[in-house]
Amino acid sequence: MGYRVAVVGATGNVGRELLSILAERDFPADEVVALASERSAGAKVSYGEKDILKVQDLASFDFRGIDIGLFSPGAKVSAQFAPRAAEAGVVVIDNTSQFRMDPDVPLIVPEVNPDALRGYSERNIIANP
Repeated sequence: MGYRVAVVGATGNVGRELLSILAERDFPADEVVALASERSAGAKVSYGEKDILKVQDLASFDFRGIDIGLFSPGAKVSAQFAPRAAEAGVVVIDNTSQFRMDPDVPLIVPEVNPDALRGYSERNIIANP
């Protein structure tokens, strides 16, 4: 059984790279969802060399059932939507500056402080530089 993953900011440079890496490393995902702003909804993004994903509107997306949210849409967007996703049970990994200094959100650099990951359950959000 694989994960259900949402990539938020999927049309940006970081979002496209996240999609590429997920596919390249054969991440065990049963479903990958590309999310972005309303103006990008309906656009198509590559997921690996063969698959194309249709971008969905972040504002109207229901996060229930998603396991992991990879966020890189910009700090203001993460401030609004990461808590909403976390409340729906998503483990949010945020790559923006929004939560980096928040004392209730662990800032994780896997090669440096992997044991700090234990603190993520406070808000279900992990900050990543």
